[in-house]
Amino acid sequence: MKLIFASNNQNKLREIKALIPPSIEILSLEDIQYNQEIEETGHTLEDNAAIKARTIFDVTGEACFADDSGLLVDFLDGQPGVKSARYAGEPSDNSANMDLLLLNLGKTENRNAKFQTVICYKDATQELYFKGEIKGNITHSKNGTQGFGYDPIFTPLGYSQTFAEMTAEEKNKISHRKNAITQLILFLNGLK
Repeated sequence: MKLIFASNNQNKLREIKALIPPSIEILSLEDIQYNQEIEETGHTLEDNAAIKARTIFDVTGEACFADDSGLLVDFLDGQPGVKSARYAGEPSDNSANMDLLLLNLGKTENRNAKFQTVICYKDATQELYFKGEIKGNITHSKNGTQGFGYDPIFTPLGYSQTFAEMTAEEKNKISHRKNAITQLILFLNGLK
């Protein structure tokens, strides 16, 4: 089975390929020679995942999926949420995003947060959504060099390391993306 992953984000592509079984061949946008930027203009993670999946399905007519992920911080009323990638403005800058988030949290003790991923799967007959999340806390400083995005400041519940201090394998066992991908894989296995 071949499936297009509607993203140019190489970090996400690497994680997705590590999570999907070899029986499912993942094609990137580069593989299908689609190099236009897909604007994420939605107001929710579901909206943005759908925009990307619909765009690629309309171009190729092939089964595809897209994801959108966000960090939701309790003290900040769910921010940065759908704006996570561009929290500190354009262009997207992971370090600036983390700096602004830590500044906005200040010295508050309420550092509860969760990562969410929403996957939109689209083919000729259906459009389905799969959601994964992981709860945790925001640290007071950046720790670790692995991963991407907010990984250096997010510690999952029950762990003492940030995502950025974990190996890719350790993160991929528990992450929000893994939880959503697991649901997608169960669905795809039913199609075979």
